[in-house]
Amino acid sequence: MSYCALADLQEQISEDELIGLSDDDAAGVVDDSVITRAIADADAVVDAYCQDRYTVPLTPVPAMIRRISVDIAIYNLYSRRGDSAPDVRQDRYKEAVRFLEKVSAGKIGLGAATPAPVNTSGGVDIDSNDRIFSRSKMAGF
Repeated sequence: MSYCALADLQEQISEDELIGLSDDDAAGVVDDSVITRAIADADAVVDAYCQDRYTVPLTPVPAMIRRISVDIAIYNLYSRRGDSAPDVRQDRYKEAVRFLEKVSAGKIGLGAATPAPVNTSGGVDIDSNDRIFSRSKMAGF
């Protein structure tokens, strides 16, 4: 499951721009496999930052994560061409990473997403049966 889809990217950038960023074969159409890869790479970044605090993949997808996935995926499309992304895209990417860093540090929550189980003891949990032999049980032997 992806955090965003092609339709989400199309809301942010034009069809011509998407074609220019994904059409390696000069077919004049958006290459779905390139878009899918850019989205998967963006989602991997999101998961890497969120995995210590939340169970990933995040379901349902928080709205902020969808937006961040879109921003990172678009940045990834520019990066694969070796072109410098427009300033607005670079700024949105940096903002997305800063947000994810705050999520990772526990400074920002994701709302309804399920937190990952946390071992707060800092050690190993041991469960065992009651003691069979003790001084009081052995007294008299």
